[in-house]
Amino acid sequence: MTHPTKYSERTIPRISMRDFPNRIDEITSQLVAAAETDGFFVLVGHEIPTADIEAQFQASERFFSLPDEVKLTVPFSKNNAGYEKNSQIRPSTGKPDRKESYQMQFGSNMDSLWLPESTIAGFKAQSLSFMHKCQSLSEKLMLCFARGLGFEDDYFVKAHDVSRPNIQTVLRAIHYFEVEPPTPEGYYRAGEHADWDFVTLLFQRPGQSGLEICPGREVFTEYGIGDEWTKVEPVLGEIVCNIGDMLMSWSDDRFKSTYHRVKTPVDPAVDYFGPRYSLAFFNQPNADCKIQGPMKKYPVVTGAEFIDMAMKRNYKALQQTIAASS
Repeated sequence: MTHPTKYSERTIPRISMRDFPNRIDEITSQLVAAAETDGFFVLVGHEIPTADIEAQFQASERFFSLPDEVKLTVPFSKNNAGYEKNSQIRPSTGKPDRKESYQMQFGSNMDSLWLPESTIAGFKAQSLSFMHKCQSLSEKLMLCFARGLGFEDDYFVKAHDVSRPNIQTVLRAIHYFEVEPPTPEGYYRAGEHADWDFVTLLFQRPGQSGLEICPGREVFTEYGIGDEWTKVEPVLGEIVCNIGDMLMSWSDDRFKSTYHRVKTPVDPAVDYFGPRYSLAFFNQPNADCKIQGPMKKYPVVTGAEFIDMAMKRNYKALQQTIAASS
């Protein structure tokens, strides 16, 4: 599906997490304001050192540099973990994203999905350490969002307990392939979509541009809104965060889950055609936690049910896209 591209110079809020214990009220106010408007914000002054982010990028490059036949020994599973290549089809395009990704989880779902030490030494330990750093930072956001919605401080933290076996949170390492101009017809890096998780922490590498956002959704079940995009350029050490459909539902649509994409490069003068790496930490709650906003706009569902329904909505939208283009 082709959309005309119009650009708007929105200002993405930059929120400092510095001195968090003494600035909780101020940070909560800033996070809630960002969540109620564009649903995107950038974290600075946070607790994850730039060196640790780069170490995880280097680990991801080591993984993706392995032969496909090795990576395919840990294939994508029904538990939303493992490796895939050119297989994620977006409802907005009806075409697969031209990328490969490897999703990692805490706990037993990964028992058969880590490559052996003899193949990629230190990768598992490195990745789990980074995931725990992301979880620690995420829990600070969860505390603030809980206060903003009138819940107890630990309400969302308990729902995302990574020590329990049914946690659904994942770290996705992503590699978008280099493409030579002119870009082939029907080629997409990441078609427009909204995340269905609670909140996403996205790490990007400077110089590897492409992320764009398009706010405007009013209810989390709504598809395709507007055509005014804003570029979000990667900056060393900054973390781009966005609200997912799950938190939009959990807030009775008060917090906004925004459509976004990784633009397909078409113009060598302005677009980045080279290989692009990113890391996305998708906070997803325990499968058995109960999800319902303070105003009870939507029926109670479990974490597992919410994700299952989100996948079915995406599948239905995909079928409608394919039918419309045929």
